[in-house]
Amino acid sequence: MPQFSALSNSRLDECDYRLQSLFREVIRHFDCVVLCGHRTRDDQEKAVREGRSKTRWPNSKHNRRPSCAVDIAPYDAPPVGPVNWQDRERMTLFAGFVLATAKQLGISIRWGGDWDRDTQVLDNTFDDLVHFELVDD
Repeated sequence: MPQFSALSNSRLDECDYRLQSLFREVIRHFDCVVLCGHRTRDDQEKAVREGRSKTRWPNSKHNRRPSCAVDIAPYDAPPVGPVNWQDRERMTLFAGFVLATAKQLGISIRWGGDWDRDTQVLDNTFDDLVHFELVDD
C-alpha cells in the first residue's frame, strides 16, 4: 500500500483537517505526493510570478492557517518523477478519484482543472491540475 513520505506528511499537516482526512484516504489507493500546503507571502508571490497561481497574497486558500488548499499529484517514480507534469490524462484520472473520494466522505472540494465544477475540463482559462481546495456549498 502506498504511503506519504515524511515531507508529504509535513506539508499535509499544514492543511485543514478535512483535506488531511481526504488525502490520507486517497493515499491508501492511489500513490501521490504532496507538493504544497500552506504558502507564505514570499511563496505566494513567487507562485504568481512563475505563473503557477493567479491569486495574490493573502487571498489564496493556500495562505490560510490551516491551509484550505493543497497541491498534490500522482506519484511517478524516477527517472520521470516524482511528478510527470506532461501527463494531463493521469492528473485528470487522479482528480476524478480524489473528487469521488471527497464526495463519499462528504467533503466539498474544487479541483484546479475544473474551477466552475461543471465537469467540463476543457473550458478553463487557467489550469492548475495539482490544486484542490475546500469550498463552502
